[in-house]
Amino acid sequence: MAKTISRTRLWVARIMSWLVILFMLFDGVFKLIQPAPVVEGTLVLGFAQHHIALLGILAIISTVLYALPRTAVLGAILLTGYFGGVIATQVRVDAPLLTHTLFAVYLAILAWGGLWLRDERVRNLFSSVD
Repeated sequence: MAKTISRTRLWVARIMSWLVILFMLFDGVFKLIQPAPVVEGTLVLGFAQHHIALLGILAIISTVLYALPRTAVLGAILLTGYFGGVIATQVRVDAPLLTHTLFAVYLAILAWGGLWLRDERVRNLFSSVD
């Protein structure tokens, strides 16, 4: 039996989720377009230029899956994996902790927090863990 959630909670969930969705779509599209600053920044991180489009495609697919209610949990799992790669890359290049390395953690918290607030199945999953 599905419980109804308050309008405020629903809007907070939507805002949290849409912040992640918009950022990741922006990131993915720019990886496909490949303007010079994106290419330069990605090369500095140790990736070859031919990997940039693949990273963009993976980001967009994961984000679209997250944005669709039926596949949101799968999308969140895929985004979490993507964010793990981002964190590993930032650690490897010795990037600043709070602004660069942990940025993906902030996005993951927003993604899972938004999902937790709007999806009873996710709340039940986490509440059953003792």
